[in-house]
Amino acid sequence: MMNSLITRRVAAIALKSMPSASIHGSNTQFNTALKHVQHKAAFTTVPRIANPNIKITSFEDGKRVDEVVQTDGTTAPAIPADVPYVATGLHPSTRDNMPNTLKNFTLTGKTAVVSGGARGLGLNMAQAIAEAGAENIALFDVNEEAGVKAAQDLQDQTGVQVIFVKVDLRNDEDIAAAVAKVTEHFGDINVLVNSAGIAESNIPAEKYDGQAFRKTMDVNLIGAFVLNQAVARKMIESRSGGSIVNIASMSGSIVNYPQPQCAYNASKAGVIMLSKCLAAEWAQHNIRVNTISPGYMDTALNRVPALDAQKKVWIEQTPQKRLGAVSDLNGLAVFLASDASSYMTGADNIIDGGYTVW
Repeated sequence: MMNSLITRRVAAIALKSMPSASIHGSNTQFNTALKHVQHKAAFTTVPRIANPNIKITSFEDGKRVDEVVQTDGTTAPAIPADVPYVATGLHPSTRDNMPNTLKNFTLTGKTAVVSGGARGLGLNMAQAIAEAGAENIALFDVNEEAGVKAAQDLQDQTGVQVIFVKVDLRNDEDIAAAVAKVTEHFGDINVLVNSAGIAESNIPAEKYDGQAFRKTMDVNLIGAFVLNQAVARKMIESRSGGSIVNIASMSGSIVNYPQPQCAYNASKAGVIMLSKCLAAEWAQHNIRVNTISPGYMDTALNRVPALDAQKKVWIEQTPQKRLGAVSDLNGLAVFLASDASSYMTGADNIIDGGYTVW
């Protein structure tokens, strides 16, 4: 759907540039422009995966970001930032006309909770969930200012009902109250995407402060458990079942190089095993629990000069020779949230550009 929207947007721009045409001109003119763009796109928008100049699309702070992968694996703007773009949620009538296989990938009528949803990976996955047809979305985050703005922007962009709830995953009462607020506002929760987390790296284990280690565990692992538990209790109570997607990391399965980060790695290894345990226990309630384990991602947290040298190493050690875009998790998140993955639970899904195969 997004590709269709983008193609029609580009066609409209092309039509505007035609001397004898206007945006309100004949259908023949518009279709001519559209066919030209589609024909050209067929030859220009599917580069080989491992090559540079790959176009990637993501959303940062509610705004569309189009970039291309450079030869060094980093990204740069692909089109002018002032080109307008609006993505809408999947209309039920559109879903009704889809083949059955594609219908299974939609989230029509679903209510989803996305933690860590104020920005970055969480907000991008919330955007994808909205585009897949979700009816309601609740964003959880500790950053209230960013969260309120993200919720409003997402609702304005997609037409989906979106609320924001401030939540500190180190506070069990916060989590319980937030989940209760969602059910009071929207009813049953069908999907949880737990993307909230913190990371510290470049700290040798012998120098790691115990309190800092506990904080990482409190947010990434214990907070994940309490949130999973709170949502699952509602799913069990309503007998509705549902899908839980926990964002772990490839670092839960490997030891990273060159940076030492034992606390983060241990916490994400815990998330992977926790999810397998919950999947086994809650399958009887028709609740599926899976994990997504990203590799090195081109997020705002990694776009700092202090990490430039390390990023060169990461990119060199990744077969695709690039960092992951913040939108690279979207397709898998929608798949795991939807009925297309109905026989899939307890699985850890690594998206790392091939990093862990070497």
